[in-house]
This record gives sequence, C-alpha cells and structure tokens, in this order.
Amino acid sequence: MRLSALTLLREAFSPERTPVWRTPEPKPAYRVIIVGGGGHGLATAYYLAKEFGVTDVAVVEKGWLGSGNVGRNTTIIRSNYLLDGNIPFYEHSMKLWEGLEQDFNYNAMVSQRGVLNLCHSDAQRDAYARRGNAMRLHGVDAELLDADGVRAMAPFLNFDDARFPIKGGLLQKRGGTARHDAVAWGYARGADLRGVDLIQNAEVTGFLREGGRIAGVQTTRGAIRAGRTGVAVAGNTSRVMAMAGFDRLPIESHVLQAFVSEGLKPIIPGVITYGAGHFYISQSDKGGLVFGGDIDGYASYAQRGGLPVLEDVVEAGMALMPMIGRAKLLRSWGGIMDMSMDGSPIIDRTPAEGLYLNAGWCYGGFKATPASGWHFAHLIAKDAPHPVAAAYRLDRFRTGRTIDEKGMGPWPNLH
Repeated sequence: MRLSALTLLREAFSPERTPVWRTPEPKPAYRVIIVGGGGHGLATAYYLAKEFGVTDVAVVEKGWLGSGNVGRNTTIIRSNYLLDGNIPFYEHSMKLWEGLEQDFNYNAMVSQRGVLNLCHSDAQRDAYARRGNAMRLHGVDAELLDADGVRAMAPFLNFDDARFPIKGGLLQKRGGTARHDAVAWGYARGADLRGVDLIQNAEVTGFLREGGRIAGVQTTRGAIRAGRTGVAVAGNTSRVMAMAGFDRLPIESHVLQAFVSEGLKPIIPGVITYGAGHFYISQSDKGGLVFGGDIDGYASYAQRGGLPVLEDVVEAGMALMPMIGRAKLLRSWGGIMDMSMDGSPIIDRTPAEGLYLNAGWCYGGFKATPASGWHFAHLIAKDAPHPVAAAYRLDRFRTGRTIDEKGMGPWPNLH
C-alpha cells in the first residue's frame, strides 16, 4: 500500500489497522541473510531488493525491529568530514537522506536545519578551515563563520564571559536531523513491500558451516541457510562474530548516552556542537532539547548510562549556553557503540567465505544509515566493494591504511 493523503484518510476511519509489514515464518533457506534488524540491516535489505534486484532476503533480529541503536541516538545527519576515505561516503549518505522520504514513501521527518561546529581558538579555526576546504573540494557545502556570523545565528550562546570564547564556526547548511524510529520503519516497510522477510524475535545462536564457508545461521527459531550472510549488529558485533570464529576484532563496545529535556519553545535553530568539549545539541519537534557527549570510557554492553558522563555533558552544556540551566531533564538512554581502532567504520568481506561485516561505526552510525545500507548491499550482491566505500577494509589496521578522522591514534575509547 502506497501512503498518500487518501490512504491516511481511509485508514483513519478503518475499524482495523493495516499491518505496516508482514510477520512471516522463516523459510529454510534464502539467497541472503542479514543479521540485525536495526537501521543498517534494514537499509541493506531495502537496497538489496531495490537497487540490486536481490529479493530472496531475510532480516533476522533478536528482538523487535529498530530496538537497538537506531532508536537510541541524537538523530543528527551530516557529511562534514575531513579525510578522503570518509567525505565521499558520508556525502553519498547525505544525498540519500535528501531524497529518502520520496524514495521509500514514508515520512522520516528529515529536517535540514544546518549543523554548526563552534571553534574556540585560532588553531581550531584553522582546523575547521582545512576541513571546510576539503569538503568543498569534494563538492560538499561548507561555510566558515566568524564570531559575528555565529552570533547572528545563535545569539543565546555565551559570548561575553565564556571560559572558552566563541571565535567562529563551520556551518553545513544541508545537515540537520531525522526521526530515528521513522527511518527504521520506512526501510522495514520498503523492504517488506519488495518481498524481504523481516523475522523478529529470532536471536542468532551460531553459524552454519560447510568447510571454511559460512552457510547460514542457527537461531532461536531454527536453522536458516543462506548463500551469503551479512552481519550488521553494531555494539553486539564482537559477540556475534565470535560465534563465527572471530575472537578478536579491531573494535570495542562502549555505551554512548543521550539526553532529552522537557518540551520548550523553539530556540535552537539547528544542530550546534561545542568545540571546547564534546557536546552537541538540537531541538526535537516536541520541543525537547536533545543532547549528548562522550562515550563512557570503559567497555560495556549495558544500554544505560552513569552519572559521571551525565555530569560532564551538562557541564559542557552550561558552559556553552547557561540559559538551559533551569530546564528539567526528562530522560536519558544509552546505545552500544562499536568503537573501531581509528574511529572509522568497516564494510568488508571476512576471511570466512560467504560472511560479510558491517561494523565499527563509533559516533557516525545513524547519519551513515542510508549509505551504509547501500554500500553493504553492493558488497553482498556483487562480492566487491564500491569505490566510495573501498577504504573501509577490515585489514587496514594490519596494513597501516587507517582512517583516523580525529587523530587520536589506535585507541577505540578515544574516538
């Protein structure tokens, strides 16, 4: 069913709700299995069917669709990266975001209100100028603002007595936010309409092997065979891949907390990031201030946070915009980040034939959802990476071809 004003009116007066997608029983075998029913897994299934004509696909999810990180983030989308390995990929993602709702006929509430990264020193301003020039060389929009330009956009920031004075910022006007749950639902619905089986409550407990080849998965709902198996399970990558014999991967799992305040009148024009600390903030359609900061510095699989990071985040928020000091914190949550050794993702074949890996997204998972799904689908369908994602190799840590966007070295918890 294609959504339109007419179908919305018809459904409003219908005595029964029409299911958004089917709930099929798993078949014994598929051409492709995608492990993980989050944003990246659902996007992969959608593009496999839509772009590459592979419809004999099953998405296997241990819980319900969208129950992981895709519903546990701060909804930011952007493509303001520095390095050649990242800029084309995230710009591809941004272009897919710009046409996403028309593409899968679902309201994902994509709002290109702009992303403004603040700078607080001459050195940081020079670094932003370098990043902006790199972006523009790749055809990505970037605008370097001085302090007056920032003040015109956000006069409520602390300009006068700040410990770290605001000296300007780097603005990407095409950046913004999207409704995270709706992104998952839109991809799920689009994949289902093209014949993909979405199998929920089917936790993977092992992999089927034929010699050195992965021939499918064992789940709590039985064994399912497949010609090719893709794993896109974010923070649970280490756990799942250990079942396939990969006991050591160049990633660690850490909790990333996010927070939302009570609903307030509109004040934040887009997304604003603090350059003197790790803090980013936007305002939701309900009026809540949505913000976050650093990951917890220790490895964990818990989808909840702790007070030390909360204190650090709100301190940065108060330093940037003291006006939020009397706003009430409504709730917080945590997502499990698979932090890679260089802060950049992995989209590659594994040494085990028939097994493909999508992992290591660090802070960039949600904004990368469309391109991640598109390029993972390309890799699985053609058994070869697309040139735009060719740098995201699994063996780059062994060969020294890392993509260290932040310049923090080989320590996952610092990225």
